[in-house]
Amino acid sequence: MIAGLIGENVIYKRLKNFVAKRQIPGSEIIIHSLHRMTLLWFVLAGCYGAILAYPYFTPDVNGALQKIITIAFLYSVTVVFARLSSGFVTIYIRRSQLVSASLFANIAKTAVLILGTLILLQTVGVQITPIITTLGISGLAVGLALKDTLENFFSGFYLIFSKQIRTGDYLKLDGGHEGYVTDITWRNTTIQELTNNVIIVPNSKLASAIFTNCHLPVKEISLTVNVGVDYESDLDYVEDVTIDVAKEVMQEVAPELINSEPFIRYQKFADFSIDFTVYIRVNEFFDQRIARHIFIKKLHKRYQQEGIRIPYPTHELYLQKD
Repeated sequence: MIAGLIGENVIYKRLKNFVAKRQIPGSEIIIHSLHRMTLLWFVLAGCYGAILAYPYFTPDVNGALQKIITIAFLYSVTVVFARLSSGFVTIYIRRSQLVSASLFANIAKTAVLILGTLILLQTVGVQITPIITTLGISGLAVGLALKDTLENFFSGFYLIFSKQIRTGDYLKLDGGHEGYVTDITWRNTTIQELTNNVIIVPNSKLASAIFTNCHLPVKEISLTVNVGVDYESDLDYVEDVTIDVAKEVMQEVAPELINSEPFIRYQKFADFSIDFTVYIRVNEFFDQRIARHIFIKKLHKRYQQEGIRIPYPTHELYLQKD
């Protein structure tokens, strides 16, 4: 135990600080996986040595104690490998930026724990074939009892592999909710609204819902702003001024998309104005807010400088006398 405490509080901490300074890829996962294991392994080694050295145990007691220590050691190793697999799967998935990290990390951890438990039982002399057979038979009953859970589980796989939803995508649900997908777990999809509220949607509900993914097929999106000018305006001049202002906004908000030039399209003769729509490309859905804000301010100021009038709603009344 003394050796374990020294290893945990001195060697382990120094190794952790060394890895943090060097920023070695994947080292944090290894350090996290070994947390508290140094002390446990030293204690188990000490107990095992004590059992071998103590001469008064009967062979049955001695064998039973050795089996207990072996089980504890193998299970701790299984936990370490489960942590490692979960951590490295999470890193790989996040780098690919295509699917949810937590769903596959949990699957990897569960698979390692199950495999490790079976190896552990086989090591201590337990026949695992009847256990596997029993699990296979009881799995059908469990599947029927957990129908909703399994439906959400496989719906999550469907959403991921169909590439309809990815972590980081901005979704608009048919119920009016919208936000960024932060995670897809084995049961739910987590969506974070712009107000930082979190929406939890069961995977089965999302798989059958009507939604808009604003990041597919690409993140770039067209911002549309409706504008109206006075009937006395020179429409060609209005178009030139408006596009010039839109280019300034794109240069400020999305300079990498400047080749996608903004444009306007006149829509209709309204009651008191000629209406048109301005189309501006931005990097993603969230950028629409700041781009709209800047565009309206700049356009209002420029129209005032150029003498272009945005009319108020007006009505002409004709009074007939007897």
